[in-house]
Amino acid sequence: MSEVFLPQAPAPISPLARLALSVLGRPAAQPVGWRHGAVLDHAYLAARMAAWAGMLERQAGRDFALYLDDGLEFGAALLGAWQAGKTIWLTADTLPASCASLAASVDGFLGEFPAAQAPLPVPSGGAPLQAWKALDDDFPALVVYTSGSTGAAQAIPKKLSQLGSEVATLQQLFGCHAGGAAVVATVSHQHIYGLLFKVLWPLCAARAVHAHSVDFPEPLALLLGQGPCVLAASPAHLKRLPDHLDWSGARAQLRAVFSSGGPLALDSALAAGHLLGSVPREIYGSSETGGVAWRQRAQARPDDESWQAFPGVDWRLQDDGALEVRSAHLADTGWLRLADRARQMEAARFQLLGRSDRIVKIEEKRISLSAIEAALLATPLVTDARVLLCDGAAGERQKVAAFIVCSAAGRALLAAEGKLALNRQLQLALAGQVEALAVPRRWRYLEQMPINAQGKTPQALLLALLAPADKPRLPHAQLLESDTAAAMPRLLFELRVPANLFYFDGHFTDAPLLPGVVQVEWALHFARQHLDLPAQFRAMHALKFQQPVLPGRLVQLALEYDALKASLQFRYLSDAGQHASGRILFHPQAVAVPGDGADTPTPAASAC
Repeated sequence: MSEVFLPQAPAPISPLARLALSVLGRPAAQPVGWRHGAVLDHAYLAARMAAWAGMLERQAGRDFALYLDDGLEFGAALLGAWQAGKTIWLTADTLPASCASLAASVDGFLGEFPAAQAPLPVPSGGAPLQAWKALDDDFPALVVYTSGSTGAAQAIPKKLSQLGSEVATLQQLFGCHAGGAAVVATVSHQHIYGLLFKVLWPLCAARAVHAHSVDFPEPLALLLGQGPCVLAASPAHLKRLPDHLDWSGARAQLRAVFSSGGPLALDSALAAGHLLGSVPREIYGSSETGGVAWRQRAQARPDDESWQAFPGVDWRLQDDGALEVRSAHLADTGWLRLADRARQMEAARFQLLGRSDRIVKIEEKRISLSAIEAALLATPLVTDARVLLCDGAAGERQKVAAFIVCSAAGRALLAAEGKLALNRQLQLALAGQVEALAVPRRWRYLEQMPINAQGKTPQALLLALLAPADKPRLPHAQLLESDTAAAMPRLLFELRVPANLFYFDGHFTDAPLLPGVVQVEWALHFARQHLDLPAQFRAMHALKFQQPVLPGRLVQLALEYDALKASLQFRYLSDAGQHASGRILFHPQAVAVPGDGADTPTPAASAC
């Protein structure tokens, strides 16, 4: 399925410094993208840009945090903010810790931040700027954050010239494949990869985009078959594409598939190519470096794991194997040492050998966390492993913690003999391969590694699974969609089920599952926060639990309320399919105030 890559001369694109002027100069009726199936044109985008620019011109301060799920509205806000002379700070989420970090650096919040951050309201309209202008290359356009997958997230400033260089490079390399194809994404534009592939590059190339990221494979399969398109995804999404869905439309319409956020295993790359008709082009880079290199795997070359540097990116190796790069994507012209090790291959390509910054010291001994992970992955009990150093109790040395996704054999052992038996088996497998003090003392067994919207596993998410204290009774929740003004109001939440959830205790000891009664209670809890629901429970209908929700699982909760029938329908879904569904019926006489039931037990618990 691999395609022969023959670079051509793609059509010229708008320079990023003049992008706002280019948008204003395009035919007003030319489509810019789709939102919920409705076509939006450049006249709409220009009006939204003017609304954001007009609002931000009246705001004091230069630095503003922006969070919007809608990619087209995000693009309008970004271009409007730049015209108003504002620097935009991006965050991958709106969790309290992220907001607290931003609050120390920005002058205000824009978009869908929690009320505690007092975000400025999304402007509904506004007078155009007196004069739209081209921006200077040195304009401080963005501050992005590293993913936090190997430590605390770091803020990285980006000048407009750096972003413009990246867009031009993508067009030079891949513009001949993308052409006029629409852009579909499963990743968020709140990270540098999604920002480039879903917002900046399409806008500069006048390529239409689907405003919302696609979370599940069923709607993705349908969307990819609707017309010529390219897909921007992550390894986490591509390796979980179910082969029972009909991907024939995608195979007919997809022009290219891109993947970034981590390496894609050969079997996953080829499997995705078989389903989608195009083997993914993997992009190697980071928030700090921008794009560095790319590759496309091939069945005929299964041992070739090498990467080809982007045009204009120079690279070299230090004596210790550390990779250094130099390019216009960086803040200056100097060489930047990366945490990745590499070796030179033929044809000026390089192969990555893992990270060099995963060497830690425990009692003055140097320990390779990567080596521990490799030893765990070599056992037949493990399919994925992450190892971190965590603080011990007061007065104790630091300890190694292991986060494990079990194979079928590992799950069978866990179910039959329990966690301690599996701990012992893995500790024995490590004996003789790693120092005794480096053998993990804390173990967490997960259905899958927790990931954020970029498909990454930040270290903070893993360390949160070790938190001992008061065990939470609610998931980490984020409201993705809200349409409470419709005849039948709808809500969509993303829920991350903590591994230390209170309700996992005793249900069951060796193989914890989220109880069905808790799933019903959560549906009520989050519905009452946003909807006027009757106070008195009446009945449960069509209650089904198709597959269990396990610790660490990322699920979506879809709610729909029919006021005429006093009926709340709920569904729990994930990339594995539907987990549970049902309808909660109420007596319609009395209506509760939203939020009243948040801390009060409801009749639903006894009804289950």
